[in-house]
Amino acid sequence: MLKKLYLNDGEREINYAVFYPENYENLPLIVYLHGAGERGKNFEHIYRHGIPKLLNEGREYNAVILCMQCPSMYVWDNVTEKAKAVIDKVVAEYGIKNDRIALTGSSMGGYGTFALAMAYNNFFSGIAPVAGGGIMWRAPVLKNTPVYAFHGEKDDVVLPCFSEYMTNMINASAGDARLVKIKDKGHNDGIDYVYQYTDITDWLIAQRRTDFTRVPEICEDIF
Repeated sequence: MLKKLYLNDGEREINYAVFYPENYENLPLIVYLHGAGERGKNFEHIYRHGIPKLLNEGREYNAVILCMQCPSMYVWDNVTEKAKAVIDKVVAEYGIKNDRIALTGSSMGGYGTFALAMAYNNFFSGIAPVAGGGIMWRAPVLKNTPVYAFHGEKDDVVLPCFSEYMTNMINASAGDARLVKIKDKGHNDGIDYVYQYTDITDWLIAQRRTDFTRVPEICEDIF
């Protein structure tokens, strides 16, 4: 797995790396959003959990992987436009097809996964938030986006109910959201377990977006 690192200086600029096989033509893109402890300018922090940790340990994926770093003092919800601009740049540079762009993230990145997908609700082929949550009254805009959520059953940092609220709202809107609770796992150990042992990345790789119709926001008719 090869890596290309892009480092940016300045307020609200996003560092990121792209990991890719030698032959990446026609492969999907998986975007990974990290948690709160990996923010800042030291990109080495990105390898503490999730997909970046496994990449650093030598795991190979049949996909192009984009790992961004959220700036200090912000959360992903604050930088959705900048994050989307990075994704668009990588999609163009690596020739990613628009029906094969998947999104996942853990903890703060799980929240960011919901936030980014709700802001661009006709864009991602599927999303897999881990130990996340979000603004649940916005969740119905994801009714056309497959959701595969995970949460440690004993997570006392981000309570499992926050994933439940989001997936329940999506399903109540005739969406397709599945939540898997990981038995006997807490927060960080649950996150590491999900990316190490479940089918999360295989599921993301398999997704294809067929409906690109944008779902209107609640109250959009009066904006």
